[in-house]
Amino acid sequence: MNITLSKNDEIVMKLLHYFVTIQGYNPVVLHGAKDEIWLENNNAEYKIVRIVSNYIHNDEQLDFDIFRTKQILRTIKRKMFSFKINALSIFVNLGDNVNLEDKDFENIKCADVKDLNDLSKYSFITDNFPNILEIEDTPEEGLELFIKLTDDINKKNYEETKKAEDVFSIKKPVMTYIFITICLVLYILTSLFSHNIISMNARVLNKFGAICNFNTMNSNYLELYRLITSVFLHVDILHLACNMYSLYVIGPQLESFFGKVKYTIIFIGSGLIANLLSMAFLPDTYISVGASGAIFGLLGALLYFGYHYRVYLSGVIRSQIIPLIILNLAIGFIPGSSINNVAHIGGMISGVLLAKTVGVKYKSKKIDIINGIIMITIFIGFITYLVFFR
Repeated sequence: MNITLSKNDEIVMKLLHYFVTIQGYNPVVLHGAKDEIWLENNNAEYKIVRIVSNYIHNDEQLDFDIFRTKQILRTIKRKMFSFKINALSIFVNLGDNVNLEDKDFENIKCADVKDLNDLSKYSFITDNFPNILEIEDTPEEGLELFIKLTDDINKKNYEETKKAEDVFSIKKPVMTYIFITICLVLYILTSLFSHNIISMNARVLNKFGAICNFNTMNSNYLELYRLITSVFLHVDILHLACNMYSLYVIGPQLESFFGKVKYTIIFIGSGLIANLLSMAFLPDTYISVGASGAIFGLLGALLYFGYHYRVYLSGVIRSQIIPLIILNLAIGFIPGSSINNVAHIGGMISGVLLAKTVGVKYKSKKIDIINGIIMITIFIGFITYLVFFR
């Protein structure tokens, strides 16, 4: 069997092979896209790369192609939670009377590549992909070339699939159940000492580790343990039920995505920082308890995780998680509400920063983790200054 690739097909195959296997781009599934391949990599300067084999014979057809590309990019921006996307369009079948020079397509860079050596003409390509010219050094031809490139692409896609299966496979949520158990046990104990199962006595909560009278706590550093113990206490049965249900729904997913250790750091850290922020901005609060700050931290971490795995979770983030966050924050702003929105906002910010600090499996780079450590350190330092040294 003999397969002969046209020159354009060979260029497309080699470019696709390079961007997928070397640069880590992933295919974007677009309905109605004909004779073009869309690739996505959020960590690259050009988050979108288009390889266009459709014949474009004049400037008017090129302008329409760019217009349609911009329309699609607007949709992708919403899915990627990005305000700006730089795209690279590589045309391998551009008519001779089509001129790309002196044309400004905003965030879309265009290249006319009739031969792989033409890539060297575009500094915006060679600067961002310095090894792209090496794809010319491929000794295989015809069927042998087709099989090699296809096998390499399939192998890369298989590796990415295995990584996704590892991240999204269901694991037993041990820490989530431990946190829920601690909250339930403490609620039973406080209800026994309060002689009331519906609502807890403030003095009993104080003895069990609630944050009572922020101003007094500021002067007694020995009671800083309350920043953590208060997370597991609840003021009444409705408070407990709402938080435990939220933790039961959200917790197992986050623990599965991040692993037990990272999940514990996010939960405890978010609750602690949420309480610190409350002390900074609500110093006259008499009593503060509850896991909601830590739970909002999990929501923030889920947003950060979903951003990195938006191919799988973009719909869930937009249709469920973001509306849930907005609804809960809105309820907290209702006049007369006893909900501590400062703690909620602080927890959510902390969750994002802590998720960045501990890293997302297979996605976070070392520099991302270092930046996360720096950002969370500055954030905690600033809040600590407001609470204890202002």
